[in-house]
Amino acid sequence: MRLANLRGRAVLLRDGTALDVERASGGRFPADPMAAFDDWSAFVEWAADADYSAAEPYAEEDLEAPVPHPRQVFAIGLNYRDHAKEANLGFPDYPVVFTKFHSSLSGPVTDVTVPGATMDYEAELVVVVGRELGHADEATALAGVAGYAVGQDFSERAVQQRPPAPQFSLGKSYPGFGPFGPAVVTADELTDPAALGVRCAITGPTAADRGLEEWVPQEGNTRDLIFPVGPLLSYLSGIVTLYPGDIIFTGTPAGIGQPQGVALQPGDVVTTSIEGLGQLVNTMV
Repeated sequence: MRLANLRGRAVLLRDGTALDVERASGGRFPADPMAAFDDWSAFVEWAADADYSAAEPYAEEDLEAPVPHPRQVFAIGLNYRDHAKEANLGFPDYPVVFTKFHSSLSGPVTDVTVPGATMDYEAELVVVVGRELGHADEATALAGVAGYAVGQDFSERAVQQRPPAPQFSLGKSYPGFGPFGPAVVTADELTDPAALGVRCAITGPTAADRGLEEWVPQEGNTRDLIFPVGPLLSYLSGIVTLYPGDIIFTGTPAGIGQPQGVALQPGDVVTTSIEGLGQLVNTMV
């Protein structure tokens, strides 16, 4: 199942078409994309037998954040082995956790205003929680995942790293700095959520500066996560309660711009893709 948000209405995506959830369920499930998480198990059961005959074509640019109003947004730093190495830091003993504020979230195809001269990109797997989790063991935590999405953790490094103390959450929460989607994809749609290819490609001025039409700075795989999804959610749930609809940006592989002296510029188009989940296309303006 692929649950998405089409112009503010919950839809199921299949083969380039969108099925309106409220209409297809006869009003059992409301149009509000957040309502599916009120009883995720019941929603998944209904969706498994949904009749797609009324599904209609849609435009990718009309998709909004598939979970538009999560109670909590978590993000994880230094969670890929190669990224920790490029940062010249050791592997963390515990997850490095911060937040991206809700106002930064957006859909998969958007324009993003470049706020300064040190804007960076980070391709990420996003996990969406499907049931309340508190002090959950790893197996329970993994079973509590609603689905997965593609995410991009844009960052303004000058703000993030401004002395005397880092401001991770502010530097990563400008408007449009948290695009994700195109849909929440359940695990049964994927060969192996723990081994998904992650890719970030850039076209425009930044690629042209390197003599390329397309520059691919990031190509990783979720198998290289230091804290995979089950252990990560188990750890978080031991400190905070996780609620249905919460989202977690799980970290980025190597290849971010800052170590290479690269910053995004107006005119750049950042395409972030994850195997089996789809892609984001974000244009810098």
